[in-house]
Amino acid sequence: MTRNELKQLWFNLDYSNVKERKQIIVETNYGHVEIRQEGPDGFSTFKTNQGKGDACVDHGIYQKLEKPEYELIIDGTIVK
Repeated sequence: MTRNELKQLWFNLDYSNVKERKQIIVETNYGHVEIRQEGPDGFSTFKTNQGKGDACVDHGIYQKLEKPEYELIIDGTIVK
């Protein structure tokens, strides 16, 4: 199978039965903040490095305030 055939298969996957999930995932050990969305319309993800510790937590909280429909997860713990 060629690279182009694999790419076409990837972009033509059926997402109609995928449960909608919107998450902001913060990993303080690495300083990563990831914004992830999955659902029937497909998926998207964005990951950035905000520095270790409080800086990435602050950015995750800021993103949660901007996107209240998203679930905030800090180091594997869901924050309400």
